[in-house]
Amino acid sequence: MNEVLIGEVIKSHGVQGELKVYPITDNPQRFKKLDRVSLEQKGVTRSFKILKARVHQDEVYLTLEGIETREEADKLRGSAVKIDRADVPPLKEGWYYFELEGMQVFEGEICLGVLTQVIETGANDVYLVKGEQREICVPALKSVVKKVDVPGRRMEVELPPGLLEDESQ
Repeated sequence: MNEVLIGEVIKSHGVQGELKVYPITDNPQRFKKLDRVSLEQKGVTRSFKILKARVHQDEVYLTLEGIETREEADKLRGSAVKIDRADVPPLKEGWYYFELEGMQVFEGEICLGVLTQVIETGANDVYLVKGEQREICVPALKSVVKKVDVPGRRMEVELPPGLLEDESQ
């Protein structure tokens, strides 16, 4: 499916089926603009209309159509909260991690592989690129990442000297 993870159901809240959600976003207020979410649990995905969304501190509280009791809400604990990619607001600058994953990474005309994971290190992100022969960790720095073409699914990099050196030397 073409869905993006935006949170996780922590537990039920109250007796009328409200869900307490841990948001995976720097702006939880975005939940208030959504009409629908999908909840995925144990490989099963169900879509729900949002009746009410409210934010308190860093947590989101959702009231979903069809979830009317604490018992029904408790069964959804641990569910992944997802939305369709089309509902993700565009960024003014940069890109989302999910837009990078699966992208082909090139240095010049040489394909290094596919970006499979974005690793947050604290200092700067690192892109894990899996090629046919090896995996490499590409630092997500402006001096290394020269061009990102999200629609074309292509990233161009200029690797630091020694990054591709044979480890046996």
